[in-house]
Amino acid sequence: MGTLKTEPARARLDLLAPPVAEAIAQWPANAPVDVNDVLVAPIDADLADTAEFCAAYEVGLDVSANCVVVAGKREGVVRYAACIILATTRADVNGVARRALDVRKASFAPMADAVELTGMEYGGITPIGLPAQWPILVDARVIATPHVIVGSGVRHSKIALPGPALGALPGAQVVEGLARPA
Repeated sequence: MGTLKTEPARARLDLLAPPVAEAIAQWPANAPVDVNDVLVAPIDADLADTAEFCAAYEVGLDVSANCVVVAGKREGVVRYAACIILATTRADVNGVARRALDVRKASFAPMADAVELTGMEYGGITPIGLPAQWPILVDARVIATPHVIVGSGVRHSKIALPGPALGALPGAQVVEGLARPA
């Protein structure tokens, strides 16, 4: 986890976006990953973007996960999903993600929509605490990573947790081939 100073997220809800803090506070006791394994670390908000963050905090791109919101329309209704991929890869938005959303065309959701619908900051969106109706598509490489760093819903902190935990979130689907090497 590089030079990050982590502590249990449930002890530092102040470092999380409100929907993320709520999800951590309501973490099921019978979840496959204990809530105490979900850690948070404060960071410089100006260094929240992946490349800058990894360089500044000595975190490998291979353990940094990105959460991208994709959207597509079917029968006049916009459908959203979150794609969780490692920073060494790119999401297959118009292939695998599009098919998972069951739409003709998918693209990255507009920033304003992603921020408004998630209640999180752009550049900090995380799969924890997303709208319940959204599928969370997790690339198989992510869950094969022992520990990953992902956004916390805000730009001034990051969450560290076991990679398999992301595949166990409510609404998560582990998807082989969701991402391709960058």
